Amino acid sequence: MGFFDKLKKITLDLFSGFTEADEAFFEELEETLILADLGMDTAVEAVEQLRSRVRKEKLRDQEEVRAALRDILAEMISVQDTALDLSTRPSVVLFIGVNGVGKTTSIGKLAHQLKGEGQRVLLCAADTFRAAAADQLAIWAERAGCEIVRQHEGADPGAVLFDALQAAKARGVDVVLCDTAGRLHNKANLMAELSKLSKIIDREYPGAARETLLVLDATTGQNGLVQARQFKEAAGLTGIVLTKLDGTAKGGIVVAIAKELGVPVKLAGVGEGIGDLRPFDAKEYVEAII
Repeated sequence: MGFFDKLKKITLDLFSGFTEADEAFFEELEETLILADLGMDTAVEAVEQLRSRVRKEKLRDQEEVRAALRDILAEMISVQDTALDLSTRPSVVLFIGVNGVGKTTSIGKLAHQLKGEGQRVLLCAADTFRAAAADQLAIWAERAGCEIVRQHEGADPGAVLFDALQAAKARGVDVVLCDTAGRLHNKANLMAELSKLSKIIDREYPGAARETLLVLDATTGQNGLVQARQFKEAAGLTGIVLTKLDGTAKGGIVVAIAKELGVPVKLAGVGEGIGDLRPFDAKEYVEAII
């Protein structure tokens, strides 16, 4: 079974009453895609592409139309490389996002995955604002069998990151995964803190491969798109981690983020298990929901 076979809840039932690809079908499809959180512009464009393809290729059979829609949505999602850039030693991955989206949990799961691939991973507890955040990350570090650098609650996040990078140099670490405090996307001072963390990485590892991953809760729908747009403007995202995909009936937010922002979904969470965060595959995802 594929990774996205767990996504039964978000399967879009677009063809249950299909008889032919007529105008009534296209109108109903457009409405369904909007309700599935693709967003108005993306849904309209997807349906227009499908209408054109059906006409040009004379598609009649339900499976032919379904396959064409899958191709169109997969192409919309495939905006950039979805693989993490971990090409230097060490590489640095910053996890950012608002409170409650699953940043710390995602870090633990990715650490587990990378450790299983033979990488030496160091976790950096730079969320010094939320009570017990470092304790939570330490639990995940133990579960994943990875090291952690932390300080006391209220410490300067930049100092924690500096210590982590120094430790990475000394210990021959392959990947540093850095947790950060949950940030409301409209708080300029917190965005400035992200900029400070970025400068520390530039100074300590000027040539390091770096990822800045925004963690989004898929169940927030279009609000997640708003968050992504504002975080992209402030922090220069390289990718999205989409959590709780198994808990929403609206999987279209994946398409909306990629199409409207040009930012790829790189990791997806479809469960609470330590192995339930995996690299994102557009083709497999679209096949699971259409």
